Amino acid sequence: MAVKIIIKRKVPDHKVETLMPLLKNLRNMAMNHDGYISGETLKRIDSPGESLVISTWQSIDAWRAWVLNQERIDIQNKIDELLGEETKYELYEYR
Repeated sequence: MAVKIIIKRKVPDHKVETLMPLLKNLRNMAMNHDGYISGETLKRIDSPGESLVISTWQSIDAWRAWVLNQERIDIQNKIDELLGEETKYELYEYR
């Protein structure tokens, strides 16, 4: 069963330029990973600097395999270090 992953980040304006190549690399890697279906990135209107990614995967196992991918971990660690806080993930399934 497909799952949706909600990814939340707070990105200060002065870090966007440095962050974008990392996020693009992560997105490209995800798109080529087994089980990836789709993803969309939203920018919050009423709270500048907040973004939301909705990522869809074929199964929770496909998502877990992605999360455990060492190359993904390395990039994610750089993102978290740059932002000064851990990225938040929420996992949802269809009812």
